[in-house]
Amino acid sequence: MRLDKYLKVSRIIKRRTIAKEISDAGRITINDTIAKSSSKLSIDDIIVIQYGNKRLTIKVLKLIDSTKKEDAKDMYEIIKEDYLN
Repeated sequence: MRLDKYLKVSRIIKRRTIAKEISDAGRITINDTIAKSSSKLSIDDIIVIQYGNKRLTIKVLKLIDSTKKEDAKDMYEIIKEDYLN
């Protein structure tokens, strides 16, 4: 599954266009390599998202094409959440 679609379906980022902009700006890494919006994800990948002053590290648990709001949280596990100065 593409990175931008996964971020939207799992509801980590609300809109796919925003997920695309963030990843194309080089603020998302998959397994320690800078990712593009079209990067393919697989189960057990580690994603690090750099927001403004926050860094979110998550692990991919499931890849599902469409989910309900309740099922979206089962798609990933938050490993670490850092606030930067």
